Amino acid sequence: MHRGVIDGLYRWPVKSLRGERVAAARLDHRGLAGDRAYSLVDERPGREGNRLTVRQIPRMLTWEAAYPATCDGSPEPPGPPVLYSESGAAWAWDDPDLPAALAEAYDIPLSLRAADGQQDRGPTVLVTFDASLRGLAEEMGEEVDLLRFRPNIHLRGDTPAFAEESFGQGVTLTIGEVVLAVTGDHTGPTIRCAVPSWDPHGRRRWPELQKHLITEHDNKFGLMTRVVRSGVVHVGDQVSIEFGDAAGLVPPQA
Repeated sequence: MHRGVIDGLYRWPVKSLRGERVAAARLDHRGLAGDRAYSLVDERPGREGNRLTVRQIPRMLTWEAAYPATCDGSPEPPGPPVLYSESGAAWAWDDPDLPAALAEAYDIPLSLRAADGQQDRGPTVLVTFDASLRGLAEEMGEEVDLLRFRPNIHLRGDTPAFAEESFGQGVTLTIGEVVLAVTGDHTGPTIRCAVPSWDPHGRRRWPELQKHLITEHDNKFGLMTRVVRSGVVHVGDQVSIEFGDAAGLVPPQA
């Protein structure tokens, strides 16, 4: 068994845009509530209907998305997000002029889509480990920004650096009433795409980082999990990581 504490919680309302750090989050059949619940859709001829990502348009990272604050501090998003342009201008998701503003910023025709569970591997929760982030920085010889990896939960604890690379089916993370698990269904050590090679604002690419992950870590960083027992988690919550039989751990239904 390993133990740790939640060092940070992150929510990414619009796929491939910058997101927000939160104090509490609800984890359920959607993954982390409100995470990647909205996306931008390609409307170029022959590509209509495809979701746009940083891989195609790094400039997507120049915009940020965040949900309005709730009066009671509830971790459930109260409605659609607000988007913030590179200049800091705020746009409501339902503003009829928003698609045109985004199309001009990215130089591509696009539309908006709202739908929960738009993660590449379904309604999952991405967990990263502080020991691995520090280990990667030591290997690279400079600081590596956590936000390059777009996690949902960042843990600080007693796991050795890169231990999660070997976490297989049956691993569970218990956080109070919540249980996350590697279930074998698109979960486990996370194979990274080219996105972490871009700084979190999409200004500069660091290809050596991606090459290093490929050659030294089989292109893995972080752990993809599914929620098998729902609930609310908070920054500072204690976490226990156990190794055992995942049989019977079934993700909750809507």
